[in-house]
Amino acid sequence: MPKADYIWMDGEMRRWEDCTVHVMSHALHYGSSVFEGIRAYDTPDGPAIFRLEDHIRRLYQSARMYRIEIPFDPDTVCQACVDAVRVNKLTAGYLRPLAFRGAGSVGVTARDMPIHLIIAAFPWGTYLGPEALEKGVDVAVSSWNRLAPNTVPPGMKAGGNYLSSMLIGYEAKDRGVAEGIGLGRDGLLSEGSGENLFLIEDGVIRTPPGAASILKGITRDTVIKLLADMGHEVIEQPLPREALYTADEVFFTGTAAEITPIKRVDHIDVGTGDFPVTRAVQEAFFGLFTGKTADPHGWLHHVKGDTA
Repeated sequence: MPKADYIWMDGEMRRWEDCTVHVMSHALHYGSSVFEGIRAYDTPDGPAIFRLEDHIRRLYQSARMYRIEIPFDPDTVCQACVDAVRVNKLTAGYLRPLAFRGAGSVGVTARDMPIHLIIAAFPWGTYLGPEALEKGVDVAVSSWNRLAPNTVPPGMKAGGNYLSSMLIGYEAKDRGVAEGIGLGRDGLLSEGSGENLFLIEDGVIRTPPGAASILKGITRDTVIKLLADMGHEVIEQPLPREALYTADEVFFTGTAAEITPIKRVDHIDVGTGDFPVTRAVQEAFFGLFTGKTADPHGWLHHVKGDTA
């Protein structure tokens, strides 16, 4: 992972190498952390953070679920994200806000430990490989199911949830493909290890619903809105596994993965290998950062207009 010079930690900028935590931190032992992944893009008006306020709103929602009381207000956290981009002199990059329980009592449900908050900002390229956005990726359906309803809430972006993602991702790599797709407990489609899923068949665009053990991603929401602006309706509905093999197009969405076509599932080619709808929404998405796509939703938070 590329390093940056500074990380915002507990209200101040610290050198990257000085941002350490105690080995008895509750988050290390029990996964009591919540986080966000946010991208900043290079635009004609300088660096802009994409949907910053929406990401920070979700951070607080996840924290509320786990009784993690973040000791800063959302406006302060948003400004800290802007400052982290600026102080590290980034034109584009990835931001990682993370709130977690520090060292204190060792009990699972103990709350008498400090809550820490860090915001790292650093350069980061294409998540699924340099050619993924253009040529697509090979994936496989995992033998590991996604989190079952009413166990650990998959709609919250908590650190412990990603143990499930690790198992799906590790298995995919062991099978020689870029990513895995997890099924829900009911055997229906859920999501990738860190991406939401869209399928297109006979011109109909579908995506698994929020009840399918998914994180309702902010890029997922962006794509639904962009497609609506383009005149396409997206249907959120339960989908069987075989829909992957009959689809004309399949693609991932996510902050890290952005919009990545899927060219093969379980060694079965997807459609004819063309991705016309995927290409169109990719163009609209990346056009937000070149100025080719209008931003009526106010999704871009420009860094240059803020003061540290």
